[in-house]
Amino acid sequence: MNSQTVDHLLSLPHDELQHHNIEEMMREFIAKLNSGDIRAAECDSDGEWKVNTWVKQGILLCFKLGMMQDYSMGGMPFFDKHTLPLRPVTLEDGIRIVPGGSAIRTGSYIASGVICMPPMYINIGAYVDSGTMVDSHALVGTCAQIGKRVHISAAAQIGGVLEPAGARPVIVEDDVMIGGNCGVYEGVMIRRRAVLGSGVILNASTVVYDLVNECTLRATADAPLEIPEGAVVVPGSRAVQSPFGKEHGLAVATPIIVKYRDEKTDARTALESALR
Repeated sequence: MNSQTVDHLLSLPHDELQHHNIEEMMREFIAKLNSGDIRAAECDSDGEWKVNTWVKQGILLCFKLGMMQDYSMGGMPFFDKHTLPLRPVTLEDGIRIVPGGSAIRTGSYIASGVICMPPMYINIGAYVDSGTMVDSHALVGTCAQIGKRVHISAAAQIGGVLEPAGARPVIVEDDVMIGGNCGVYEGVMIRRRAVLGSGVILNASTVVYDLVNECTLRATADAPLEIPEGAVVVPGSRAVQSPFGKEHGLAVATPIIVKYRDEKTDARTALESALR
């Protein structure tokens, strides 16, 4: 299945879709997502990321064509579209899934060496590269792209995206540390080696204040909010300037870049090799 095929199938009424060899195409499509042969976004040699819109449209097609099916087993109720069966995982895949209620939806790529701490969830279309840890109560949302040796700490949320199909997914590059209770949404880009302190929230409308370079970072019509390489971001606040805000001493939450990575930061965020 390719972009032209997906566009054509999405344009057809549901009854006409039955005349196409959909089942085999869907199985092939999901298998390629699971193996990482196709992905919702990919980085070129210049470090620029390209969104593969047709892949996200293909995922939407899986939902459109699917009929509810009972996948329950071992006393655990599980109902999903028949186009989205259980994700195959074997010991040879090298994925460490600690028991306790985690789930990995089919159509997501999980590299060898990934550690899944319970309970966590990885949704369809996600790409999680080697050496990454997804900690307890963390979410890797639909089509999110996670690099190598990333630590997604407990209760952190990496937002997903399917609609609109052309929207950019969240992208987290290699060696990023995401603290507990962080939220990264709406296509935000986290460049390599950045650190998000606990509780940082980033979305398309967030303004980030860079104290080091004395500038502000924000999304534009043509580019997402981007956290620079090696930036250390912590929760902050800025005063509300309206008369009412000043009268009541109000402030709004604002992420702040307080420094860029140095040896002290590296020591504090070093991944424990024994865990891997």
